[in-house]
Amino acid sequence: MTQQTTVPAPIDELVDAGVSIWLDDLSRERLRTGNLADLVSSRGVVGVTTNPTIFASALAKGDAYDAQLAEIASEVGTDDAAVETAVERITTDDVRAAADVLRPVYDATDTVDGRVSIEVDPRMARDTEATVATAENLWRIVDRPNVFIKIPATVEGLDAITRTLAQGISVNVTLIFSLERYRAVMDAFATGLERARDAGTDLAPVASVASFFVSRVDSAVDDALTEIGTPEALELRGRTAIANARLAFEAYEEFVGSDRWRGLAAAGARPQRPLWASTGVKNPEYPDTMYVTELVTEGVVNTMPEKTLDAFADHGTLAGDTVRGTGDDARRTLEAVAALGISVDDVTTSLEAEGVDKFEKSWTELLETTATGLRKVAGS
Repeated sequence: MTQQTTVPAPIDELVDAGVSIWLDDLSRERLRTGNLADLVSSRGVVGVTTNPTIFASALAKGDAYDAQLAEIASEVGTDDAAVETAVERITTDDVRAAADVLRPVYDATDTVDGRVSIEVDPRMARDTEATVATAENLWRIVDRPNVFIKIPATVEGLDAITRTLAQGISVNVTLIFSLERYRAVMDAFATGLERARDAGTDLAPVASVASFFVSRVDSAVDDALTEIGTPEALELRGRTAIANARLAFEAYEEFVGSDRWRGLAAAGARPQRPLWASTGVKNPEYPDTMYVTELVTEGVVNTMPEKTLDAFADHGTLAGDTVRGTGDDARRTLEAVAALGISVDDVTTSLEAEGVDKFEKSWTELLETTATGLRKVAGS
């Protein structure tokens, strides 16, 4: 557990620049040891995101869940239905507990931060009706105003996002890779709020973030650039993801400057903040804080794995606002990549499919690990 109680200067500077720091991880171990509360006080963490991979990893480590697994096994057994029950109960309990840890932040920031996200079953990613029903169920079970229900930005997810927000349920839209899909997400967000407003719902508590994925874009494009191998291609490595994200923020600025948004804001709505996701640097040749330093601007969230958070706390540096006013340069970067025959649209389409597939596999791992745990504690 981190013993430091003073927030490091780089973290203070990042917060002062208007970036909300969220932790991209959660486990029962973090909760029971007080590690999450410590990160709030010593690392400026004001939110938490989870996903199926995070929960699969948490369940596979240690014995933190054994007592609850034993309780569930004694109540409902160890069959497939019991496994589904156990996964739902374990994940929602962790998220509820984390939401309670973050509740003072939620209150202190007038409901802007202090949020904890839980994802719908990724097997529902291509099923609108199932996604809406699962979102409603998770919202009811967690029963905390500072929870976000994560819904993937698949084509089928767009209407689910609208319908969920229309019910006054706060949504973290995840797995956004392309600018085109991001614009569709903002439209789905606005439509949901318009429906909620028209139904007489108070819009102030209805929150949303749009999780725009970063490092995975570079990983995919860099492979293609390396294969081309020309000096021009090699010079572009590590630049596509940041350019893509900066153009996403430009699209966000256009949206919040629109008459449509002004009408919603007048009714009490809060903006759907851009959230930089997948900000851990995968290429060891790049600075380990690159996707933090290069995406600093007021009013965004950066959700970081703890390794990235610690790296920035240790040696992160800021160069002012590195997002606003960068659109033209970002466009030139993507045009240069396209001129080499690399379709960023094709890359982002593939990454969305891979992202859904990865979370489905992680969910299967989670089910398998839970089934093994139930059998173990039941002695069978």
